[in-house]
Amino acid sequence: MPPSWPKRVATSECRVIWLDTNVVIRFLVNDDKTQATKAQALIAKNEVYLSLTVLLECEWVLRGAYDFSQAEIAGFFRALLGLENLHIAAPAVVDEALRLYANGLDFANALHLVQMPAAGRFASFDRNLIKRAGRQQARALFTP
Repeated sequence: MPPSWPKRVATSECRVIWLDTNVVIRFLVNDDKTQATKAQALIAKNEVYLSLTVLLECEWVLRGAYDFSQAEIAGFFRALLGLENLHIAAPAVVDEALRLYANGLDFANALHLVQMPAAGRFASFDRNLIKRAGRQQARALFTP
C-alpha cells in the first residue's frame, strides 16, 4: 500500500473500487448466488478498497443477521484482508482490533480503543468494556 493511501484523486483517475457492505457480505456469505458471483468477479479482477466503516458494518451484519460467532467473523476478516488486491485504511489498527475482537472484545469497541493515542484515556459507562479491555491492553479506561 502506498504511504499516502488513501489518496484523493479525481473520479476519472481512480482505478480502485470502493466496496459497499452488501458486496462484501455477498462475497463472504455467498447466500445470493447471482450477487455472490458478481461480487467474487469484481473483487478478483480489480484493486478494491474497504473502509473501516464498511468493515464495522460487515461485522454487525455477520453477527446480527447471520448469527456468525466472533471466531468465524474474525476468520472471514483475516481471509478477506489477506487478498493481495484488497486495500484497507489503517491496516495496523484493523489487525490490532481483530486481535482484541478474537479475545472477546466487541469489534466496534476494539476499533474505538486501538485508534486512541497510546497516552490517551477512554471514558465509558460500560463497566464490562472497561473490565474486559483493561485485561487485554495497557490503556487507561475509566467510568466518568
